[in-house]
Amino acid sequence: MITLRGKLKKEADIAISKSRDYNKRISVRDKLLIKEVQEMEQTLPTTCQITFNDPHRLHEFTLLIVPEEGYWTGGKFYFQIYIPDDYNMAPPKVNCLTKLWHPNISEDGDVCLSLLRQNSIDGMGWAPTRKLKDVVWGLNSLFTDLLNFDDPLNRDAADLFIKNEESFRRKVKDYVMQFAKR
Repeated sequence: MITLRGKLKKEADIAISKSRDYNKRISVRDKLLIKEVQEMEQTLPTTCQITFNDPHRLHEFTLLIVPEEGYWTGGKFYFQIYIPDDYNMAPPKVNCLTKLWHPNISEDGDVCLSLLRQNSIDGMGWAPTRKLKDVVWGLNSLFTDLLNFDDPLNRDAADLFIKNEESFRRKVKDYVMQFAKR
């Protein structure tokens, strides 16, 4: 005979079993992200904002950078950031969603930043000791002081800067007005 007490006990046992299975499935990445996301949000530059489309998926988020100085002032630049399963042994994947004219960001959205590389010539590449806040600060610095004209991803942008900085500035502003207007 099924009793109410028996049914409730059975449901409780099932819930506990599911809870144990869920806890077993939490990956190393997700455990790290719980702590790192909180730290990242507490140390965000004033020019940055983080948005999670799904608060249960900490491994996918959007970063908005609104530079207050430099060539790209007046624009809003969105980056999609995805943290792979083998994080923190592998760096996050970053794609710029806003079309812009930049020596270290291609018009397709690829980003050239040493700390996003597994192996970097300059020794500043990804290491398991790096954190999400380092990625955010590095991306933010691409709009202020980390311009690389010696080994650019967008060679045309770098060449234009070297040949004619004023033309470079105008082209950047044209892109900002067309694709990144606030």
